[in-house]
Amino acid sequence: MKRAILDSFRKLHPRHQLRNPVMFTVYVGSLLTSALFIHALVGQGEAPAGFILAISLWLWFTVLFANFAEAMAEARGKAQADTLRKARHDILAKKLAARTRDAPVTRVASADLRRGDIVLVEAGDFIPGDGEVVEGIASVDESAITGESAPVIRESGGDRSAVTGGTRVLSDWLVVRITAEPGESFLDRMIAMIEGAKRQKTPNEIALNILLAALTIIFLVVCATLFSYSIYSVKAAGQGKTVSVTVLVALFVCLAPTTIGALLSAIGIAGMDRLIQANCIAMSGRAVEAAGDVDVLLLDKTGTITLGNRQATEFIPARGVTLEELADAAQLASLADETPEGRSIVVLAKDKHGLRGRDVQQLGATFVPFTAHTRMSGVNLQGRPIRKGAADAIQAHVAQLGGEFPAEIQHTVIAIAREGGTPLVVSDGPKVLGSIRLKDIIKGGIRERFLELRRMGIKTVMITGDNPLTAAAIAAEAGVDDFLAEATPEAKLKFIRAAQAL
Repeated sequence: MKRAILDSFRKLHPRHQLRNPVMFTVYVGSLLTSALFIHALVGQGEAPAGFILAISLWLWFTVLFANFAEAMAEARGKAQADTLRKARHDILAKKLAARTRDAPVTRVASADLRRGDIVLVEAGDFIPGDGEVVEGIASVDESAITGESAPVIRESGGDRSAVTGGTRVLSDWLVVRITAEPGESFLDRMIAMIEGAKRQKTPNEIALNILLAALTIIFLVVCATLFSYSIYSVKAAGQGKTVSVTVLVALFVCLAPTTIGALLSAIGIAGMDRLIQANCIAMSGRAVEAAGDVDVLLLDKTGTITLGNRQATEFIPARGVTLEELADAAQLASLADETPEGRSIVVLAKDKHGLRGRDVQQLGATFVPFTAHTRMSGVNLQGRPIRKGAADAIQAHVAQLGGEFPAEIQHTVIAIAREGGTPLVVSDGPKVLGSIRLKDIIKGGIRERFLELRRMGIKTVMITGDNPLTAAAIAAEAGVDDFLAEATPEAKLKFIRAAQAL
């Protein structure tokens, strides 16, 4: 509000007022009545000074109100950019003298890092700037930037080496080469997009502006004609008083479409602002108007259609293993696991199999945290290394202990993946106990929302996902028309065609 009030007065500059023909005429009228008021104070005015002052104040209020409406809409967008700036962490980075982890470390502010600098980021640290992993592997929480609640693996080489400033390393460590100068990071570009959004006039707004300008010219001619007729009538009748310029200016402002002219630009900016509040950046008013023609909707899966946290839904024991044994081992391996998946395993074992939650410390167990290298976690309990994790990671772990990975578990893992789920495998020492089915949970009422979108004119809804099987399963459950699997040539071609349709 304070910023909008100050901007209202800054917008009194003639260069800004010229952009709006209707309000420019009111602006000129305000200057004219102000001059007439000063003339009435120092000499013989055409009307009482108090009357001219009242008219002048109302005109200035009209101009300032129009400026304030526009400034208020703009200020909300600027406030959004300020919020993003606050999201930037002033991180104390660990700058390395060489591209190896054991190189000498110098602590510097993230703002002092330049392209080519090498930094070390360890578990719990925020990545100080956009960069590329040159050594190490770690799980990274990118939810603040991408909205993905599940951590992602970042490692050197390949297409998973890019990291974003402001994200946090959850496990292990990374050696990162900074690739962006200060002010050029991903977050800086987002801020620049919001601040650089241009208030381009839409075709409808241009047409309305032409109509308003035409009406303004007509009313201006009418008021000028009334002044001439007033002079003629007084001279012809030999009595009466000529209509004052102040009264004619007031009449003109009342006749002219000042309300529409004052609020037209503010309405366009408000439309862009409403989209920003919904985390959608509109780069121009034209884009807001064009959104009404969209009939294909492309959505990301995780966090948009689903809750973003995979939940354990079923324990599938191996041959010769009871369901209770598998549930007990899975719960033990997850007691100290604070991830949503780990907590859901504990809850599933408690609710469906009656296993009460236990304390790892009271059991005398040692918790083994998840790392990007091992891709599994668990506990060491009385000489029993209980682990849960990805199928290939558990297979390697069991083989190292002299055990075998049953073929039936491999088939179960493939079946879970084909059905769109995420499989985890549980082992107790060299013995594989079974698998756990993790499933993306669709948000409540999502089908009804898609039906409402179709009633609004959206003909096709498509979702994207890393795993085509998972995306297909979610699409079928949510009632979505189609899905796109990422990183395949066919998907890219399909995406391009969908974008062209938009």
